[in-house]
Amino acid sequence: MKLLSTFAASPYDIAALQLFRDADAASAATLLAHCPVMLAAAGEVISSPASPQLVIVLRGALADATGDGATTRILPGESAGEQSVLDGEADLSGLKALEESELLLVDADLAWRLIEESDGVARNLLRLLSFRIRAASMQLRRRQKLGEFYRQLSLNDGLTGLYNRAWLNDVLPRLVSTAHATRAPLSLIMLDLDHFKGFNDRHGHLQGDGALRLAARVLAGALRPADFAVRYGGEEMMVILPDTAGPVAAGVAERLCECMREAVVFDDMRLPLPHITASFGVACLLDGGDDHALIAAADSALYRAKAAGRDRVAVAA
Repeated sequence: MKLLSTFAASPYDIAALQLFRDADAASAATLLAHCPVMLAAAGEVISSPASPQLVIVLRGALADATGDGATTRILPGESAGEQSVLDGEADLSGLKALEESELLLVDADLAWRLIEESDGVARNLLRLLSFRIRAASMQLRRRQKLGEFYRQLSLNDGLTGLYNRAWLNDVLPRLVSTAHATRAPLSLIMLDLDHFKGFNDRHGHLQGDGALRLAARVLAGALRPADFAVRYGGEEMMVILPDTAGPVAAGVAERLCECMREAVVFDDMRLPLPHITASFGVACLLDGGDDHALIAAADSALYRAKAAGRDRVAVAA
């Protein structure tokens, strides 16, 4: 940056600066008289000073990069560096001139004198910091909501809307741990759409995707709010039933099997029925068992249902 003059020798009016509005302008101007006015070229980074200081924009504009990609424009009359003055940490490395700018530099000791000797300056500073805290809090809440939105997207299957394997790997071990701790039953149903490869070959992958979405709607529509439906992979899906013993889970599987059998994939009813069926394997968490053992037991029962002719339910022994 290049030294242009002192503030007293510059043409700028102190009343146009936000920190000094409704303050004792004459007293503040006297204190600022010998402060340097610097010229920053467009694109020039305002280097971190040896000690904290205020930077007040007299002409031009600065960009304040927060380090997370967000940028705040600092326009004529506005300032930066208040936080560094208050906490004693010299850090203005995020400031950059967006265009040729004239800047008034006020060192920390003088800034404190302005605060102590002028109620107006103190009041303006508090108002400014309050506004920035409020804006930062709003931005943080927006980012949290956006982060939660993307987190939910990452835990749901994009095609069916069911939970995905990432969700299962995170949640099922905790459900198992809770079931053991509370001695409550936990059941799991695995299902596989029957002859799905042939369905895809006959009707095409778009209709196959439609069949998967339909199967997901059948599951979601037939379960309690406390139950969970997961796309395990391909045409294989899973239902988790907390607080549900084996016989009840078998009854749920039978109902789902029937609902799947009656579901209509195509709007064109001239096509032959049934459109899809599914095979189901049911298992209940055993004492000392973990999530892997529960899945393996349900998968084994599913294999027996398919071997017995499909479109049916098998229960783990």
